[in-house]
Amino acid sequence: MSSRPTPRRTVLAALAVAAAAAPLSAAASAVAATADPAGCIDNRSWTTFPQWAGGKGAGTRVLGGERPGLVLERPLGTLEYADPHTGSSARWEYASWSSPVHVPAAPATEIVVSWNARTPAGTWLQVELRAAYTDGAHSPWYVMGRWTSGDGPGDIRRTSLDGQGDGRSAVSTDTLAVSDKASGVRLASYEVRLTLLRRPGTALTPVVWRLGVMASDIPDRFTVPASRPGEGAGHRLRVPRYSQEIHKGQYPQYDNGGEAWCSPTSSQMVVEYWGRRPSREDLAWVDPSYADPQVCHAARQTYDYQYQGCGNWPFNAAYAATYPDLQSVVTRLRSLADAERLIRAGIPLITSQSFLASELDGAGYGTAGHLMCIAGFTKDGDVVAHDPASPSDAAVERVYRRRQFENIWLRTLRRNAQGEVRSGSGGVCYLYFPVRPTARQARALASVGVR
Repeated sequence: MSSRPTPRRTVLAALAVAAAAAPLSAAASAVAATADPAGCIDNRSWTTFPQWAGGKGAGTRVLGGERPGLVLERPLGTLEYADPHTGSSARWEYASWSSPVHVPAAPATEIVVSWNARTPAGTWLQVELRAAYTDGAHSPWYVMGRWTSGDGPGDIRRTSLDGQGDGRSAVSTDTLAVSDKASGVRLASYEVRLTLLRRPGTALTPVVWRLGVMASDIPDRFTVPASRPGEGAGHRLRVPRYSQEIHKGQYPQYDNGGEAWCSPTSSQMVVEYWGRRPSREDLAWVDPSYADPQVCHAARQTYDYQYQGCGNWPFNAAYAATYPDLQSVVTRLRSLADAERLIRAGIPLITSQSFLASELDGAGYGTAGHLMCIAGFTKDGDVVAHDPASPSDAAVERVYRRRQFENIWLRTLRRNAQGEVRSGSGGVCYLYFPVRPTARQARALASVGVR
């Protein structure tokens, strides 16, 4: 296996340092002067028959019915794929689909793609994105993920792809970002391409039910405006509690064991909140002496063999959507008021944040990047978090001060213990919810741009 690549947050931190230090160009100053001070978040999804049919298929077919999706119908040919993580090479039949060009509500600095799919053994998919810059030039086609839900002997290993960039933008694990925000260059539009692949001579096919793209331009800031407690105050959801820490040393081939499993542990909590869980057969490989074997399973199923970690955002979302009647997206929210609307509608969320121990009372640790689940709010509006970085399942539920939590989650710039400028997630979250949400859930999701 190749050496561990530069982590996503290290790359984005370097961009944050450059953005904080560099003077704004005239073009960037004009963008900053006219932009929404809270930033722009644009979600585009393909889920319905007309949306899928509006793209350009080459060997694919759109399925109708209650849950429309895209399948491989007639292969265009075969291609050779040398899997860098298994050392093996194989031929695959393929077909493709391309979306129409989408123009976000405002030019973006970052784009994250997520997908919901089923990939039977012997099939996989590749997701690519190409952007147009505000000056009229185009990026190359960037690979945003090579994904399969399995990892059996005949499957490829799910992976991100390093080394993609053109000097104006670059992909860091799962995020496409402009290389120099101060230059004023932005991502004005984009198109997405799906390639569906299978073993030659079979009738197998991946099925893609949902494709989501979140384009955003969040202002660089160390602090964010405070929100006031609203409709979600005093409301808690019965989300299961799982600790990543009890898995230390278990299956170190998946990102050093449980110590780094915050993302899949949070994902498993929310998957089980919706009443889904792995089958006995799914868990047969786990040592029966281990508690919460489903957390081990989630870590294995979200592992990115190039990133060498379980924290790939779209891979976690895709894992959740492998369960019946669940769908998922990766997006950003603007405030805890958005989170309250979701909680009130019965939808927990998984948030990404970085902080010093002194910035979050009660955590007892600092982190360069950590995922946890918001399961509710106290009557005073403080955050009820299910924090997997806890010594036991029983200790997972914490109450964090609203103002502190909101700032460490929504900010894009922070300082580490050495006083160096580093990046924050800017409000990134995972949302997992039913394929057929209730009317209230649908309204809450629509209020944060997810449809």
